[in-house]
Amino acid sequence: MSDTRRMLAEMADPLFAELGFEADDARDWARVEDLGLPLLLLSEEDGGFGGNWQDALTVFRLAGYHALGPSLPEAIVAKVASQGSDAHFQLMAFARTAQIAGALDAALRLSVDYANERQQFGRPLGKFQAVQQSLATFACEAAAANCAAVGAAQALDRGDAAFEIAAAKLRANQAVGVGTRVAHQVHGAIGFTQEYSLHHLTRRLWQWRSDFGHDAYWSGVLGKSVIERGADNFWPDLVARTD
Repeated sequence: MSDTRRMLAEMADPLFAELGFEADDARDWARVEDLGLPLLLLSEEDGGFGGNWQDALTVFRLAGYHALGPSLPEAIVAKVASQGSDAHFQLMAFARTAQIAGALDAALRLSVDYANERQQFGRPLGKFQAVQQSLATFACEAAAANCAAVGAAQALDRGDAAFEIAAAKLRANQAVGVGTRVAHQVHGAIGFTQEYSLHHLTRRLWQWRSDFGHDAYWSGVLGKSVIERGADNFWPDLVARTD
């Protein structure tokens, strides 16, 4: 992590943790604005932070980790893309991908902690092999969503990221189904109570999965791009995307 992104994380993480999933009122938004976060992607000459898309990824992931509402990512993207444009739709799909990655990490942490604390038949749930296997699957899905988000952010910083955003949003969407299912299986009934953090994380995850392109939409986008280029070009096109 660069010094810039480390500084962003140190600024945003404690504030987001304090605001939590109920961060909506004007007072809370003023505290976000005081940090300059809505101006993250604007250049310093324009009075902004001068950050790039990997910096935005850091903020979006933390917003997802703490189950914040959609206001901050939308405010950041609105500074660089007109609402209703194709660019805005793509960039918000990336933002949701990053939020999903962060929320999955938080849900995984809650699930592992709960499995290690909850006793069943005289030993922690986490000692049962079936539970361990389910949590390992969840961890793989969370890692895949995070890797996809990082790849999309890097592609945005290079310029053309249409393919990476489509692939990342689709992969993150798929991870939501597996991750939330395992999390609630591990937690049982307590996971659905409003007083417990998992409830708010999974509500956000189910919403973000549908926002700015569901599975069928992004599958269609990717499939169309492959068909237009032809099967023989698929692998060369894929490996040419990055180093």
